[in-house]
Parts: sequence; structure tokens; C-alpha cells
Amino acid sequence: MYNEKKRTITTERLLIRPFELSDAQRVSELCNNYNVYKSTLTLPYPYPIESARIWIQTHEENFNNNRYYEFAITDKHTHELYGAIGLSNHPIHRNGEFGYWIGEEYWGRGYATEATKALISFAFSEKHYHKVYARFFASNPASGRVMQKVGMVEEGRLVHHVYKENKYEDLIHYGILNTGV
Repeated sequence: MYNEKKRTITTERLLIRPFELSDAQRVSELCNNYNVYKSTLTLPYPYPIESARIWIQTHEENFNNNRYYEFAITDKHTHELYGAIGLSNHPIHRNGEFGYWIGEEYWGRGYATEATKALISFAFSEKHYHKVYARFFASNPASGRVMQKVGMVEEGRLVHHVYKENKYEDLIHYGILNTGV
């Protein structure tokens, strides 16, 4: 459920909320992980705290200007930070791309799936998107399983689309339509 005033989304286990500068240290700790880096498109490695601060400082303006909605994925009760999820906004096309990362110590617990489901609901019910889409590296099938679990369908493969770690990576494209519009 989205709280417009607080800009938070609440799920069964999660509080998905705006990042705060005080999160920078934990973001740096979670992102300064080779296994997280290798499964993301734009995350730098190593990931110093200053990168986290600079990144967090862009969120408010992006949100206010409806360019990008970036959220911290946290435990609903303890407020422990698990990762991040964000959604771009392309108003002309009424769609957006989402991306996420979860700290490795929290992998396999369903947090990405729960946050993704909530973000898609936010996109459709609050932002009135027609479509939400995402891409993942073929070498990271766990992200594909997250997308399948939330009802997204594979739309195609971009062959050798990204050069990372001295090799070319395929990107697999998934999407979901807002059938309630």
C-alpha cells in the first residue's frame, strides 16, 4: 500500500521508503560486493561511501520531477536495509523500467519478488503506467525468476548487448502490461 505523504510502500514484510543520507554507509557496505556488482548494469565496484552519498542526493529531485522513483527496501519492523528498487518514468509512452539490487546476505528470501510486486502496483495504480519492463543479464537467471513470479513475460533477448568483465553479456527483456487500464 502506497502512502503518498510519506512516499512509502508497505507490504507484508517490507517498508519500501525513500533513501536518507544516513543510509549511505549501509548502501556502501552492501554494494561493495563483487557478486552484487556483477549482476547489475550500472553499479560501480568498488563502491565507496561517497558514491552512495552522491547517489542518494539525486533521489529527491528525480522523484519531484517524475524522472525516477528510487526506494530503499527495508524490513517493516526492524528497518534493516536489504537493498534498493527504482523505477524510471517515460510519460510519453506511459511506461518505465525498474531495476533493483539486494545485498548478498539477503538473497533467496523473496525480498526482491515482494518489492518488485509492490513497485509494479505503484507504477500501475499511482503513476498510471501502461507497461513496466526490466532487463537482466542472462548470467543472472535469479532475476528472471523474480520477474516470472510477479507475472512478467519474456519479450526478447538483446544478444551481446553489454560488455562487462571482459566479455559480452546478453540482456533478457521482460515486461508486464497494466490490464486494468
